[in-house]
Amino acid sequence: MTLIMGPVHFLLVDDLEENLLSLEALLRRDGLVLLKAHSGDEALELLLQNDVALALVDVQMPGLNGFELAELMRGNERTRRVPIIFVTAGNADGQRRFRGYEAGAVDFIHKPIESDILRSKVDVFFELYRQRQQIAIQRDKLKAHSDALEEADRRKDEFLATLAHELRNPLAPLRHGLDILRRSPNSDDAMEIREMMDRQLFHLVRLIDDLLDVSRVSQGKIELRMERIPATDVIRSALESSRPLIDSAGHSLTLDVSPEPIWLDADLTRLAQVVGNLLNNAAKYTPEGGRIGLSLRADGEDAVITVSDNGLGIPADMQAKVFQLFAQVENHTDRARGGLGIGLALVKQLVAMHDGSVSAESAGAGQGSVFTVRIPRAAAGIATPPETAKRADDPVAARPLKVLVVDDNTVVAQTVGWMLEEIGHQYHLVYDGREALQAAREFNPDAVLLDIGLPVMDGYAVCRAFREDPVFKDALIIAQTGWGQARDKTLASEAGFDHHLVKPIAYEELERLLAAGRAKK
Repeated sequence: MTLIMGPVHFLLVDDLEENLLSLEALLRRDGLVLLKAHSGDEALELLLQNDVALALVDVQMPGLNGFELAELMRGNERTRRVPIIFVTAGNADGQRRFRGYEAGAVDFIHKPIESDILRSKVDVFFELYRQRQQIAIQRDKLKAHSDALEEADRRKDEFLATLAHELRNPLAPLRHGLDILRRSPNSDDAMEIREMMDRQLFHLVRLIDDLLDVSRVSQGKIELRMERIPATDVIRSALESSRPLIDSAGHSLTLDVSPEPIWLDADLTRLAQVVGNLLNNAAKYTPEGGRIGLSLRADGEDAVITVSDNGLGIPADMQAKVFQLFAQVENHTDRARGGLGIGLALVKQLVAMHDGSVSAESAGAGQGSVFTVRIPRAAAGIATPPETAKRADDPVAARPLKVLVVDDNTVVAQTVGWMLEEIGHQYHLVYDGREALQAAREFNPDAVLLDIGLPVMDGYAVCRAFREDPVFKDALIIAQTGWGQARDKTLASEAGFDHHLVKPIAYEELERLLAAGRAKK
């Protein structure tokens, strides 16, 4: 690490100009500034203006002599520690030497000056001052690091407090809904309560997914699924997820989408997540009945997506910080609108992964905000159409499957079983990976839902055992696990899994995979 240090200042004090010029010629070197004073008064003025590493002071001067100047320097807090070398003609007697040292001298140099001796002595003070500069720089750096750590620790504590609040928000209605349904399972409000619980569970899963996404992106563990897509697909997908929040707050939404076709090489899911996060923020931080704008246009080589609102705005001192992880505009006691301070950090990271940029503008608190995302445009292309799902009345699609569920968590296994039963399939539960293969031989399943984190014999080993058995080498095997990073999916694929689902498993996703597997039979 290169340390940038300022110059070292020496003060030369002598009433004769030729003596000052002689000292200047002897001492000149890189990084050294020589300050010249012709009197004690002039020297005091320079001392107050500069941080001096060494003073070379002539003893015999008119007005303030060298000793008197030294005594004044010792009486001032700023200059009392400046080392002084007295320059004197002839040999000073013991009394004069004692007075000099008492005044604060560190040495005496006698005229005529021996240049080598002078350079040797002043070099010591030059290097000592350089060391002081290095220590001061390191001290300042350590202080900056300490301040940064304190700020990070404060934000961490604030984040944990907010996280606890955000987790309790969906958990409380889930708990209340369960209590009500337990007492009155068939009440008139049962359907509405179940829908409420579903929304709260979705919010909870989304919260955890955002936390995991930030961690994965920060560690470079998210891989984008790039494809040629129309930018309007991003807008459409983002609106599908954000529209309920916008409508529930009574906001008006203005769309301004360019009629010009705009194509992107992008991950549709991740870019929709970016725009959705910005829309959700606009909805949350705009008072009810506010205005939100969403626009898409081309600007040269970029596609530009803008999300604007007339909400709370961003104070000037926070506009440079809103994309930092855990950053919050309001302190946590005022965050009734919710938020962990991770959404915008995730937005910035995902946009950067698309070689784009995102910026925030606001006229200040209460003046609304404008977020602008710029993504490089792609040449016009043809999007890959989604796979057509089997119709529900297709005889193949309607055939029930036999599904073996292997999970050491009995509660998870049973709820998955109930879900399979609701879809219309048969199921059999196994809680130990070592028993899975034998149970499969007896049950003869069409598909296997297999947990990875099994004790003793994990899901990877169980899957490999299935693939080695001729009966099940082509069976549909789906991983259901809490491990959802890219490396986990790679390991699952290498072990022989056909698909990888992260808990909690979505009903629709499970139904789709089983339907696709059934169609191949």
